[in-house]
Amino acid sequence: MLSHNQIWSAIDALAQRYGFTPSGLARRAGLDATTFNRSKRIGPDGRERWPSTESIAKILGATGASLDEFMSVVMHRAAAPAPTIPLLGFAQAGLGGFFDGSGLPAGSGWEEVASPGLSDEKAYALEIAGDSMLPIYRDGDIIIVSPAAAVRRGDRVVVMTIEGEVLARQLKRETARTVELASLNPEQPDRVLASSEIAFMARVIWASQ
Repeated sequence: MLSHNQIWSAIDALAQRYGFTPSGLARRAGLDATTFNRSKRIGPDGRERWPSTESIAKILGATGASLDEFMSVVMHRAAAPAPTIPLLGFAQAGLGGFFDGSGLPAGSGWEEVASPGLSDEKAYALEIAGDSMLPIYRDGDIIIVSPAAAVRRGDRVVVMTIEGEVLARQLKRETARTVELASLNPEQPDRVLASSEIAFMARVIWASQ
């Protein structure tokens, strides 16, 4: 008999296999982004909530996976869980309270995503939303950011300003007073920021494409 944990773990594993977070997979399947959130798996009364057969059919259609593949994931999910890192939606990152003064994850509201074999203990993941970073990053893509990694010209970086604006750009040039950032989307302008405007800048070390 299949358990509640087996089914939900299989959905998480299928999402990871095809390069999505659970919320990214839900959106790609045409479902509400929160459909597969961990908070939705147990009701307010403590009773287990199961995904519908319609939801499973939609994620199979979105990934191209067969029912046999899904069931094989269900039946072999007894292995030890993969290491995880903190995950936050890109749009949420600038709302405040999610980072400390060093640009490290802080506070509540973070989810988790499986780590793709990285050993950086300070790394965290951001989930791209929208099309403002096309063609480099698509809606639902995951980027992993390292506050500990050295940043050099040409690197893709995530920058947060002291005003709370969060940018994913390519580092074009950095001086003692300014940081020049090249847009990843040709329709978006490049930016030049004063160093005093920047709360932190961290290098993108992995992306899910």
